[in-house]
Amino acid sequence: MALSTAQRVAAALRARIENGDLPPGHRLSEEALGREHEVSRNTLREAFRLLIHDSLVVHLLNRGVFVRVLEPADVTDIYRMRAALETAGVRAAADAPRTLHETLSATVAEAERAAAAGDWRHVGSADLHFHRALAALAQSPRIDAAMDRLLAELRLAFHEMPSPRRFHEPFVARNRTLSKLLESGEHARAEAGLTAYLDDARELILSAMKETHR
Repeated sequence: MALSTAQRVAAALRARIENGDLPPGHRLSEEALGREHEVSRNTLREAFRLLIHDSLVVHLLNRGVFVRVLEPADVTDIYRMRAALETAGVRAAADAPRTLHETLSATVAEAERAAAAGDWRHVGSADLHFHRALAALAQSPRIDAAMDRLLAELRLAFHEMPSPRRFHEPFVARNRTLSKLLESGEHARAEAGLTAYLDDARELILSAMKETHR
């Protein structure tokens, strides 16, 4: 099914949020975005409504539309959802085609190259690609769509970390470990490793939020 103009604009803005280009609290200018995407104000407002539904932006009366700033409860729920979606991928890995496993491995290599270059924002993007590929092992279009929405929200959580390198660096190696476990058919160990991984990442972000909001 072809996307409407509003859906295409929403998808473009969602991608910019996921890439880290639009940080939490950033005001979305109707005038600038209307010119950039060559759309009417009504179309842009419909795109904003789609992003509000995805919990990525908020409309503040008499102030405008802003990229959402997450609360600790949001982070906890994001990670609860991640666990459900990504565990489904791990449990289905044995039946997934080789191409999906190759995609997973490629995202690990992408993160390793970015880390070697010191590009930690790109490492964050590659990490999101890894987790999208992990969930994709379930071969479920609905899981894929849910991950697309969730990962843009997750990038907003990443912004809470004062040092992208300190946050992402340990997980680059853990992504490689998970990928190898799945390649070797050690699915139970991979699932246990994923659970510990997500718990650790969640607690790091929540601890950073607590420090920031003291």
